[in-house]
Amino acid sequence: MEPTRPRPPTRLNWLRAVKTALARLRGWPQPVEVRVDPASRAIHLGSEALDETAQWEVPTTGTVYGVALNYRDTLSALGMAVNQPPYKAPPRAPVLYLKPRNTWSAHGTDVRLTSDVAQVALGPALGVVIGRTASRVRCADAYGVIAGYTVVNDLHIPHDSYYRPAIRQQCRDGYCPIGPVIVPRHSVAQPAMLTVRAYVNGVLELTASLQDLVRPVDVLIQDVTEFMTLAEGDVLMVGLPAGLPRARAGDRIAIEVPGVGRLENRLVAAP
Repeated sequence: MEPTRPRPPTRLNWLRAVKTALARLRGWPQPVEVRVDPASRAIHLGSEALDETAQWEVPTTGTVYGVALNYRDTLSALGMAVNQPPYKAPPRAPVLYLKPRNTWSAHGTDVRLTSDVAQVALGPALGVVIGRTASRVRCADAYGVIAGYTVVNDLHIPHDSYYRPAIRQQCRDGYCPIGPVIVPRHSVAQPAMLTVRAYVNGVLELTASLQDLVRPVDVLIQDVTEFMTLAEGDVLMVGLPAGLPRARAGDRIAIEVPGVGRLENRLVAAP
């Protein structure tokens, strides 16, 4: 049964929704306030559970940043290569890259793989959603600039180089599913205790703990905002673990962060 559409929000409710859990559903007043059942993973609008036919939109509109080499195992996997030219040492600051707007796609949508792409690597990531302008934020104040958390699948064509922008591999259309929702900061008491999981065709292929981050969430925000400003609505992915699973056209893929949400998409061959 289709859930009852919410009444058009008053200005007060609109402002409240902006600061709490958000989702975007096509054809509904925007944004929509939702809650996520941590046990069943069901997404509820009021008392109604949204079924699988609900059409989602990307829940944020800011810049999406990725952070490379922020898991200890990804850094260790490079071995002595980190001491080779051009850098000759492990990174001393966050290694950032962008997932531009053309890469964004919503929960439940198809991601098209062009004929030159045999497979893609899944990118299970927690997305930290910034709630206000953040510049030179101290570690002790970092959580105060966070609006909430979401799930991101940083899809990319497998590549080995961290030393030059992998635009061709990372910035294909649709290669950054985000959502379904933004869970408010106060709903996640200990981000460092979260885990991320990756599934291919319903089979769990990878589990990683945020306890293994080189820079946990608060340190990452401090170090990034030391040299650049993050704006309200920006999303900062905290990093990707080693051993990313692969998938190809025809596969159903999912990224799950218990307590934050489950993001599902299907890979299809582009015509």
